[in-house]
Amino acid sequence: AIRYSGKVSPWEVYRAENKKGAVLERITHSTTDQFEAYDWHSPKVISYKASDGETVYARVFQPDANVKNDAAVIFVHGAGYLQNAHNYWSSYHREFMFHNLLRDNGYTVMDIDFRASEGYGRDHRTAIYRHMGGKDLSDQVDGRQLLIDSLGIDPNRIGMYGGSYGGFITLMALLTEPGKFKCGAAIRSVTDWFHYNHEYTSNILNYPSSDPDAYKKSSPIYYADNLLDRLLMLHGMVDDNVQFQDVVRLSQRFIELGKDNWEMAIFPVEAHGFQKTSSWADEYRRIYTLFYQELSQPKM
Repeated sequence: AIRYSGKVSPWEVYRAENKKGAVLERITHSTTDQFEAYDWHSPKVISYKASDGETVYARVFQPDANVKNDAAVIFVHGAGYLQNAHNYWSSYHREFMFHNLLRDNGYTVMDIDFRASEGYGRDHRTAIYRHMGGKDLSDQVDGRQLLIDSLGIDPNRIGMYGGSYGGFITLMALLTEPGKFKCGAAIRSVTDWFHYNHEYTSNILNYPSSDPDAYKKSSPIYYADNLLDRLLMLHGMVDDNVQFQDVVRLSQRFIELGKDNWEMAIFPVEAHGFQKTSSWADEYRRIYTLFYQELSQPKM
């Protein structure tokens, strides 16, 4: 028995005789008629050269020419050490469906296996040593340039979103590369690595007592004054991974700096991984509204 999936077909169980040339027989059927009735788009896996010459892989959802609106969204996966530019069913199945919705409404979507993602070797993994928000962010900026140069995207109509580590990168993009992304939605984001799980962070930034410069250089809260573009932050109040205090502290910093182009959506009963369908629906409705308002039409 084996598990098998594709980019548009979730995992199912198959069986076959243990011999060469055996034919696989599917023995589970997990999808609904409603799911199967939708014309899911199979994203293309591409590669491009980063600014330092390294090869980076990504998934791209391209809209049909008759609906293409010349705007784009870059999605940043979480976990840091994870892979999403592949040919099997994504663990980000909700985001896969959201990207189909965006594509159907004219947006190009790029989903990048940025530096330190899983499966690309030691040098790829260690490229962010002592600087989270360095090479992992520059890979996003290089992806943005590819969208402009090769896919006909308006440079003034590119947004970004992601959760957890992806939310952190979204914050770093808006705060350390101001003007590059028209808007961003940061979900359950780390805003200050000094306050995160040191057993995770110390593998990359060492310890705060021995390498405080690495922590400060890698933490969005220290760049809050650079916010120019519209930011939406979304966070569960009972988050048991990236604690709610992270986004509260950054919000207070924006208030002190007189920033008025940000907003926050709070989910009172949700932890790091949302459980309620209503929370997921509310979250992605807000993110879609942000992209529609900021990216759907050229600003005059």
